[in-house]
Amino acid sequence: MHTDPTVIAIYSLLATSFLLPSAAYVAQVPLGDETCEQTTVAILGGGMAGVAAAQALANTSIDDFVILEYRDTLGGRVWHTDFGTDEHGKPYVVELGANWLQGLGSDARENPVWALAKKYSLQNTYSNYSSIRTYNETGYTDYRHLLDVYADAYQIAARDAGRILTQNLQDQTARTGLALAGWRPRKDDMAAQAVEWWSWDWEDAFTPETSSLVFGIAGENLTFNQFGKANHLVLDPRGYSTIIEHEAATFLTHPVHDPRLRLNTTVTDIQYSPNGVTIHNRDGSCIRAAYAICTFSLGVLQNKAVTFHPALPHWKQTAIEKFNMGTYTKIFMQFNETFWPTDAQFFLYASPTTRGYYPVFQSLSTPNFLPGSHILFATVVDEQAYRVERQTPAETKSQILAVLREMFPEKNVPDPIAFTYPRWSTEPWAYGSYSNWPAGTTLEMHQNLRANTGRLWFAGEATSAPYFGFLHGAWFEGREAGAHVAALLRGKCVELLGGLETCEERRFYAVLNGTTPLDAYSGLNGWPVSSTLL
Repeated sequence: MHTDPTVIAIYSLLATSFLLPSAAYVAQVPLGDETCEQTTVAILGGGMAGVAAAQALANTSIDDFVILEYRDTLGGRVWHTDFGTDEHGKPYVVELGANWLQGLGSDARENPVWALAKKYSLQNTYSNYSSIRTYNETGYTDYRHLLDVYADAYQIAARDAGRILTQNLQDQTARTGLALAGWRPRKDDMAAQAVEWWSWDWEDAFTPETSSLVFGIAGENLTFNQFGKANHLVLDPRGYSTIIEHEAATFLTHPVHDPRLRLNTTVTDIQYSPNGVTIHNRDGSCIRAAYAICTFSLGVLQNKAVTFHPALPHWKQTAIEKFNMGTYTKIFMQFNETFWPTDAQFFLYASPTTRGYYPVFQSLSTPNFLPGSHILFATVVDEQAYRVERQTPAETKSQILAVLREMFPEKNVPDPIAFTYPRWSTEPWAYGSYSNWPAGTTLEMHQNLRANTGRLWFAGEATSAPYFGFLHGAWFEGREAGAHVAALLRGKCVELLGGLETCEERRFYAVLNGTTPLDAYSGLNGWPVSSTLL
């Protein structure tokens, strides 16, 4: 049971909503449509949320389920690739998607992803964010003192965000909260802009202007205050997804060939009704289930990659369009030598003209990482990520080399011998990296994102209020959705995150209230039109 006051506040707000009409408890549902394969639960997506949902079903002895996965492997946005080679010609493995174990070291409560990492001996190493050197277009320039200035303002903004949340006050943009706390860098102060990018954008994949102060800070604090402050970078040659694959093997008879796992399956159409859900796939196959748990990313839902019949309710569509899907693009380079300093893990670059222009580089060619690999990777987000993903690798490589040659003018920076990066915003099974809450978004609105529409349920990192954007958010949401559906099938109640118990379906808000009452729209408040004309 949570005792953190912020968590309690979140769930006390949830308790004020109203309920969907409860579906009749069923053990079996007459499905009809004999042309489709029949199952009790269809799980759409084989990432962390999908595997956690399937495991929750299996834990309650519901083994009649099918997992439909677009790709040829489990893992979803936990995605790795071979890259470059070592001195023996063996390729290294780098993570294109999720890369960190985030929130480690708490004795009170253990991060479930960290527990899985230990269970399967996932190789990882501590990321020391204070091990950083700062640069601009002239080379090494020490502006690390600005990191402390930002940190002081952030602490003030965090306290204000907690007050706004617990008192149910109007949200602010992160820019507003930081400015009121004393941090508003000039547009031409590029060192401060780089520090802000490192401290905010790098985590949220959006700028402070477009991010919620309350939930941007709460989302980070709930993870690191509960689970611990440390972050570890995953460097396992099996790939980060090995923890998902191994966990799936605990309830699947085979990690690839179990008949309940359908890899290389593209869902195109979902039909749902009070009697069940029918899923049609691009290969012409179809599956009819009593329930379906959709773990598609927010990006997939926003890009209408799948058609729903009937169309999703307006409250659900509004919630889907309300939230942001961020793009976090890592650009990997291997050189024939390590020309950068080996006494730091991170290198922050302040472009003289453009905020977020190849702002951070991370060395893997350091002790405890991949020493001798000569691998360096840069990260871009938001508009800079979209720009990089639209241009050719050759253009991106040329731009990065120009930056590196500014950062290290005394070095003869060579061309990389290996170079790659993903294009997250165009991947049809992802359309982005992870979700973000825009300013002004309420917990009610988010509850509509995660609420079920009849027999069709939703889960994933985006549906997690306290842990959105984190892999453990996907684990919690998948597990809860699977347990909730299992409870409905068995006619039982289910314990929710935070210790609450329910025997009903998920709550949703048919009407979302605004922050200003209608009678306040008058000349007294500078509104020139009578409220009766609105």
